Amino acid sequence: MNTRCWSRLSRMVSLGLVLGVGLGCNKASTSVSASSDGGKLAVTTASEEARKEYLAGRDLFERLQAHDSVPHFDKALALDPDFALAELGRANSAPTPKEFFEHMHKAVALAPKASNGEKLLILANQAGANGLPEIQKEYLDQLVQAYPNDERAQFTVGTFYFGQQQLEEALAHYKKSAELAPNYSQVYNLMGYCLRQKGDYTDSEQAFKKYIALIPNDPNPYDSYAELLLKMGRFDDSIAEYRKALSVDSKFNASRFGLSADYMYSGQPKEAAAVLQEMASAARNDGELRTAYFGMAVLASDAGKFDEALAAMDKEYAVAEKKQDTANMAADLQAKGNILMQMKKYDAAMKQFDQSFKIVQDSNLSQELKNNSTGLHHFNAAAVAIAKGDLTAAKGHLEEFRKVTEESKNNAQVKQAHELAGRLAMAEKKYDTAVEELHQANQQNAQNLFRLSEAYRGQGDATKAGEYAKKAAEFNSLPALPYAFIRTKAKKMAGEG
Repeated sequence: MNTRCWSRLSRMVSLGLVLGVGLGCNKASTSVSASSDGGKLAVTTASEEARKEYLAGRDLFERLQAHDSVPHFDKALALDPDFALAELGRANSAPTPKEFFEHMHKAVALAPKASNGEKLLILANQAGANGLPEIQKEYLDQLVQAYPNDERAQFTVGTFYFGQQQLEEALAHYKKSAELAPNYSQVYNLMGYCLRQKGDYTDSEQAFKKYIALIPNDPNPYDSYAELLLKMGRFDDSIAEYRKALSVDSKFNASRFGLSADYMYSGQPKEAAAVLQEMASAARNDGELRTAYFGMAVLASDAGKFDEALAAMDKEYAVAEKKQDTANMAADLQAKGNILMQMKKYDAAMKQFDQSFKIVQDSNLSQELKNNSTGLHHFNAAAVAIAKGDLTAAKGHLEEFRKVTEESKNNAQVKQAHELAGRLAMAEKKYDTAVEELHQANQQNAQNLFRLSEAYRGQGDATKAGEYAKKAAEFNSLPALPYAFIRTKAKKMAGEG
């Protein structure tokens, strides 16, 4: 799976609190001091044993075994409570946003005690977590300028660009990282995803095979390769690779989540449901349990069983509510609102969006995230207004959303603004404008590909309409609500259903 913390980030993105986080477990030199060695970012700790625990946790986290990394970071912090990088590692390995922010705050507070490079890394993570990519990039630029020969610094900057969908820039940094450390396995994982997103499946496959060759006894390389095969529609081959990952580590629940997608898209919903239930039963933390319930909501939505989808989301919400995990609670309400939109229950959907907004505004999340939530609320209000045919209200909310976007300069929000403008143009039957706007929206959202198909159809361009219907139908992502909402319709439009 993608090296981001999948259970946390996937839900945060759905909330609109987009984290462009450069992963914080960046290996530094093996020195206990704050000095660098050979141009590598150093580790600052007063304890040799704490350093060893941190590096053990970092190694596990980089190999996508975040759950197993947590005890090592915790022990490092017990040995040295002032260990800033260990707090950052603990934040990025957290299974829930609540834990993430708790440890992120501590890392920021400890940053002045660390070296300048460590401080830059921590502040970049903080900016990413607050949805401030321009500030994050400033810190990361300083980091890579100070440590151009640190493979993890190069990797972190590449991952920032990947999150911004600037794929060529991401690849340049990933290749530099691989040149600096040819056996650094993590870079081949993200390189594979980056090439996959470019549509270069041949080179993506080679990157994942290199990843497998470097750490053949780990589950994630097989999981990542399986996800490429899923994307390519090679469902049987993908299932085999996911099963291989689970044979290496039966607790690697990310592979069960991927398996559910293979079964869902190959017309085996009972098998998909069974593997998600297996995932829920085997969950080791709230993040894995919530993701299993989310997969159940997607599976139900894909079948048009929206009442069942809402019930699954209620279970997911209950897990977050138990610990007052406000970010996840807000994200779950957003998901429920989007499901209700599919049911054409627009007033009920708006109530969920309103409640999500209130939870964030009343929380102790940062002001930056509250500002992002304000923008998202206008986005949702505009979507509801479009669905109800109140285009005047929709335009007003679009303008308010654009104001937030202009202030934040967040690339993800810019794409959302284009999406909303395209949806509004579609409602006005201004198909040329809709095509122009939707091409600037997030192309990694299957709904936008489907909307482009509809816009081209409105233009009278049957060829382009069919092309984008096929892209939407064959999107083959990990379980996601936007794809579930349109997959069957897209298949019919593309002549596949």
